[in-house]
Amino acid sequence: MVRYNTKDWITFIFRFHQSDTFRKLLPLMFFIGGYSGLICYLEMEYFHLGEDSKLKNISIMHGMLGFVISLLLAYRTNTAYDRWWEGRKLWGTLVNNSRNFSLKLAAILENEIDRHFFQKVIPLYAHILQKHLTSEESGLVLYDNLDLAIDHAKHKPNQVAKMMTNKIHELYKEGKISGHQLLFLNTELQSFTDVCGACERIKNTPIPYSYSAFIKKFIFIYVMTLPFSYVFTLGFYVIPVVVFIFYVLASLELIAEEIEDPFGNDANDLPTEKIASNIKKHVEEIFG
Repeated sequence: MVRYNTKDWITFIFRFHQSDTFRKLLPLMFFIGGYSGLICYLEMEYFHLGEDSKLKNISIMHGMLGFVISLLLAYRTNTAYDRWWEGRKLWGTLVNNSRNFSLKLAAILENEIDRHFFQKVIPLYAHILQKHLTSEESGLVLYDNLDLAIDHAKHKPNQVAKMMTNKIHELYKEGKISGHQLLFLNTELQSFTDVCGACERIKNTPIPYSYSAFIKKFIFIYVMTLPFSYVFTLGFYVIPVVVFIFYVLASLELIAEEIEDPFGNDANDLPTEKIASNIKKHVEEIFG
């Protein structure tokens, strides 16, 4: 995730970060500029079209569709940001649940081996979930005297949740925790799986293909028809104008594409690895 100073306008305006849409769209912007120049040359120099040409009336269509495309892009970006923000809230919930679970267990458990088990397995869940959501492999995990084999063929976060659940019920059978304590610890355990399921819902349910494809086609057709009418009022100045309009519209779509899956490795995705590291640090402090 990109760290930045929200008040530093100069950096925003004159610096192009590697995740900036300008870099990604630059080849297409050159193409749009060349295309606009070709249309301008054909209409003005080759066909010698005048102000009375009916092509000038295409601008009426642009005026009507401009409102429609702005609504579509506003809805698109809002939907994508909602998914990003929901993902952040879910990982915030995971942080709080990990702390609460650790605080309760640290107060209840006296056996050092049991405390050591949860000190390592609770942050392991966040680590495995982060790998699971980014589709990264996580095999045999070694923690001091604790060897945990993760089976790639099975749901990896569930395997860690099962380890914790089995351990809790084992402690109950041994009389180390009471029935009342078992109930409120089970509530904390369930919250881990709830967070995982909600994250998977975001990860595995992208924006419908037809909707995303339509917006891209709409932007492309809208921009490609701009030079036909505006060349009569702007002349060759239509080239930078059309390129800028394309940059604005296409950038909004690119930003929405990037943040709609907040669990990837893009520059603007959630810092889940950092959050998982913080969970490990805080849980170790609680048990320490």
